[in-house]
Amino acid sequence: MFKIGDKVSYPMHGAGTIVDISYEDFLGEQVQYYTISIPVGGVRVKVPVDKAEELGLRDIIQNDVKADIIDTLGGKGSVMPSSWTQRNRMNINKLRTGEITEVAAVVRNLLLLSEERNLASGDRKMLNKAMNLLLSELIMSFDIDEDEAKDRIYSFVFHDSGQENGGNVE
Repeated sequence: MFKIGDKVSYPMHGAGTIVDISYEDFLGEQVQYYTISIPVGGVRVKVPVDKAEELGLRDIIQNDVKADIIDTLGGKGSVMPSSWTQRNRMNINKLRTGEITEVAAVVRNLLLLSEERNLASGDRKMLNKAMNLLLSELIMSFDIDEDEAKDRIYSFVFHDSGQENGGNVE
């Protein structure tokens, strides 16, 4: 069970801090909820405590996952379907897992695709969604601001300066 002040990640919404744990009436029954404040986008989300694990609520990434994120962002892009519908479905499924490396893969693939051609509006929306999820987790996990997190993402994907700092996210 999480407590107030814990930093958590919630699939499809991003990383934030638990700011309240309360009981609310839901269909005549008292249900306990976590209230999570997500800094990117200024969103507050309520998650039922008894379904939190099932819904994918987890601790934010720790130091041991840094290398996985760097490897994912710096890796070769995945082969993506040429059909926007299939590509969108594949990306949504990756985001729904709540796995930060899957989110990073979506960001990497769409950023690389954007270098080849203009993204369709659906791809731009997906990139924005995935980028916000990744940004929120990096901001919360590594105590950096949004601009610094974006710079690091771009440097690893495009290999600009990611190795200058030894490949570290910190």
